[in-house]
Amino acid sequence: MRNPPDALMLFAAGFGTRMGALTQTRPKPLVPVAGRPLIDHALDLAEGAGIGRIVANTHYLGAQVAAHLAGRRVAISDESARILETGGGLRRALPLLGPGPVFTLNTDAIWTGPNVLCALRAAWRPGMGALLALVPAGRATGHTGAGDFTLGADGRLTRGPGHVYTGAQILDPSGLAAIPEEVFSLNRLWDAMLAEGRVFGLVHPGGWCDVGRPESIPLAEAMLAHG
Repeated sequence: MRNPPDALMLFAAGFGTRMGALTQTRPKPLVPVAGRPLIDHALDLAEGAGIGRIVANTHYLGAQVAAHLAGRRVAISDESARILETGGGLRRALPLLGPGPVFTLNTDAIWTGPNVLCALRAAWRPGMGALLALVPAGRATGHTGAGDFTLGADGRLTRGPGHVYTGAQILDPSGLAAIPEEVFSLNRLWDAMLAEGRVFGLVHPGGWCDVGRPESIPLAEAMLAHG
């Protein structure tokens, strides 16, 4: 079993409904920011971290994502029959990812500053259930709300305001086997780990922009221009 992690799950199956007309005929991972598809920005992080195995799940207009990734070092976990959400999607992809802890990364965000995947790898310790990359709510560009988690002095997380989950983490997926549903969110696994005190946070010191809506695209491009 690998430790530190060396496999990455890219979440690329969503419908992107908040993007409106931009995702009528193309999937959200292919929406361009600063002239490049969102998923290519995510792959830059993976390649910069030297991750050995990368898997992307696909559903909505998934053939476009698969065609875009053809010839690249990315395996496809096909969810065309039924979208499985983050938890079900990760569990479906585990045979492609291999055993042990994995990185997961949403494809609808833009980052500046140190490579977040490298930082997560450096901070990961055996015994952790999950290590989530966070930004303070006041620095979460394109995102509203008071935050998802409260960060304790010992690095452990509890549900509450203060920090926003960025969509990047390292996770021990072994607990997925105990969840009976086929379609479910990774929140199910987090909740079990939170109860055990096994979910930790790492604050990203650079910029982060949630590109979930069209109006976030110029915010992300401005962040990149000044990053």
